[in-house]
Amino acid sequence: MLNGKEYRDWINTKLRIGEELLYLSEAECRALPLSDQEIFNLTERALVLYSQNKTDMPAKIALHPIRDTFYHAMPASIEEVSSAGIKWGSCYPENRQQFGIRQANALIIYNDYLSGVPLAVMDGLYITEIRTPCVSFASAKYMAKPHTKTFGMIGCGIQGREHVRIAHHTLTQLEMIYVYDTYEEAADALIKDLQPYTPCKIIKARSIEELVKCSEVIATATIIPETPNPQIKDAWVTKGQTLLLSDCHSLVEDKTVKRADKYTLDSVAQHELLAGYDYYPHGLPKVYAQIGEVCGGQKAGRESDDELIICNNVGMAVEDMMLLRVLFDRALETNAGRKLPL
Repeated sequence: MLNGKEYRDWINTKLRIGEELLYLSEAECRALPLSDQEIFNLTERALVLYSQNKTDMPAKIALHPIRDTFYHAMPASIEEVSSAGIKWGSCYPENRQQFGIRQANALIIYNDYLSGVPLAVMDGLYITEIRTPCVSFASAKYMAKPHTKTFGMIGCGIQGREHVRIAHHTLTQLEMIYVYDTYEEAADALIKDLQPYTPCKIIKARSIEELVKCSEVIATATIIPETPNPQIKDAWVTKGQTLLLSDCHSLVEDKTVKRADKYTLDSVAQHELLAGYDYYPHGLPKVYAQIGEVCGGQKAGRESDDELIICNNVGMAVEDMMLLRVLFDRALETNAGRKLPL
């Protein structure tokens, strides 16, 4: 992968830096060639670099204009791949009911690493959709039992669907996937759409309790309300399970996270900031490691089948910027998108 001035010179053969920028819609981003394995490897590399302090990324700042909604500003730069930019994302959980539109939206500005000039404006939802489950399964790669046969997915929206689609790539002995959503139609649609693409049997759980009790690894991808509303009772969670949280502690009881044998975060700084926003009214438990430290071999992963392990990953801009570099390059290579004057 080109870097530094050599990379900038290559871009200039495709795009007149400082005179024009590339615009990529969501559909154009989705059409770019990028394999599941590439996405996973790039995401895991971003986690490692962050935990080695080889990236520049402040904790995301937030706006909360209406209760249970948020905007996040997520800037980051990665020297290793000459990538810098910012994602501006929002989540309005009632959008579907009120306006008939999706609840999550995101836009990215990508900049030239050496001069700061904008290179591209592009959709950010697709990147969020594909990197979020890869963070979960990068965690599972080291924290789940290697012989895991059952996986449970709470939340059947965009991110939940992607978790289910790629679960068997990491959990290679997986046989059963249980799914649950408060909107039964979402779970039904997931099963109809994704069953042909996974060797695992997908089953619609009748309740969260059934899902938790049937699954060795459990992932959550729901909304993040201002006040946690635990739906997973502590009594249902047992030793040996792995919980992969993409929505803070929204669904789990405080006593559950406090009794975990290992509790990891993607970014301590990020979650400490969220604690300042009162997303963790009972405080954070003792942190075993940032998950990038585990991926990079600085800390051990699962050491016993009896460990209860909870991985809390809220998402980081370094993941976006790592994938963005490759998507931007593929767009230039394939003449995708539209060039607009600056």
